[in-house]
Amino acid sequence: MQDTDRVALIEAFTLAWTAKDLEAVMELMADDCTFRSSVGPEPGASFVGRDEVRRGFQLYLGGGTDLPPPETKTEPVLASADFAVTRWTTYLPQPDGPTVEVRACDIFEFAGDRIAVKDTYRKVVGQLPPA
Repeated sequence: MQDTDRVALIEAFTLAWTAKDLEAVMELMADDCTFRSSVGPEPGASFVGRDEVRRGFQLYLGGGTDLPPPETKTEPVLASADFAVTRWTTYLPQPDGPTVEVRACDIFEFAGDRIAVKDTYRKVVGQLPPA
């Protein structure tokens, strides 16, 4: 698969993710896939295998709040034969305060013409430790 094909694959994934279309997202995943989320006990939580990855994605795509939908802005995909990186910023509206800005990246690994691994890293608002 060419780098341009990898970019198209990741762009299709991003569109499906933004649309919260779990079926379309899962169509792009390899049979033996892994999702490493940015929160959980490991740090993060890993979901291994199609059923677990589907469950993990559903946790993030499920919604279920009365808040306005978040806005996400993406930067161009960085892709090679072995992996791709997406960089994005999501603005999360809050009911009792200012919108929260989350900056993050996903590192994708491939198996043939499908995504084998989605590994998410993010920057969180917080205080720096004292000097």
